[in-house]
Amino acid sequence: MSAELDGDHLHVLVTGEVDMATADTMLQTALREPAAGVTLDLRAVTFFDSAAIHAVVRLAQRVPGRLAVLPSRQVARVLEISGLGEQDWLRRE
Repeated sequence: MSAELDGDHLHVLVTGEVDMATADTMLQTALREPAAGVTLDLRAVTFFDSAAIHAVVRLAQRVPGRLAVLPSRQVARVLEISGLGEQDWLRRE
C-alpha cells in the first residue's frame, strides 16, 4: 500500500488482499493527509472482505464528494453484491 500527494489530491494504491487485518491501514492511509480529493486505486486488489467494504464506506463518509474508487473486477463484484455498485464514488473504466 502506498500513498502519494499530488498537489491537493491524494492517490492511494492498494494491492493484494484487503481484509480485517489490512482494512484499517487502508483507511488510515487514505486519511493521513488533508486533501481536496482522494483516489483509492483498488485495481490490483485480489481479495476484498466485509471489513474492506466497511473501510471504504467510512472513507466515503469522511470525505464526502471527494472520493474516487477505482475497483478491480473482484472488488467491483463484491461492491455490486453488497448493494454499493451505484455509489457516486465508484468509478468504472
